[in-house]
Amino acid sequence: MLGKFFKKKEKDKDIVLYAPVDGELVPLEEVPDPVFAQKMMGDGVAIHPANDVVTAPLDGEIIQLSETKHAIGIRGANGVEILIHIGLDTVNLKGEGFTAHIHEGDRVKKGDKLVSFDTKMIEEKATGTIIPIIITNTNDMSEIHAEAKQTVAAGENVILTVKSN
Repeated sequence: MLGKFFKKKEKDKDIVLYAPVDGELVPLEEVPDPVFAQKMMGDGVAIHPANDVVTAPLDGEIIQLSETKHAIGIRGANGVEILIHIGLDTVNLKGEGFTAHIHEGDRVKKGDKLVSFDTKMIEEKATGTIIPIIITNTNDMSEIHAEAKQTVAAGENVILTVKSN
């Protein structure tokens, strides 16, 4: 029985995040907002969206859906916590132009529809449509690898690979 307590912990597997939206993947440093570009909320990437639906980038649980529906928090495998922030200064829209397809506490699978948004309205009323995807518990991760600039398809292209401590 005691042998179970002394077994070596298996090496943590890579946690893979897929594109939550079709578009152009860009480094976080290129987001025209210092909070994201300077990684104040954590490390990650961003996507200039080519469509108006955000899907789950991995299997997990919805741990946050902002009242304005522009930001979604997901806890995935090995405890990785992700923030998907739709557009810049979109909190000021007070939910206008956003439709949530999930609720806090929901379990989601990679590719499940999370939020739909009105791209044209965001372009007209907010600072931008770019979507930062942030690992909010970056300090709990031993490694974060962001893919290089590329065109991505939701649910198909890997954008981040993460290892937990």
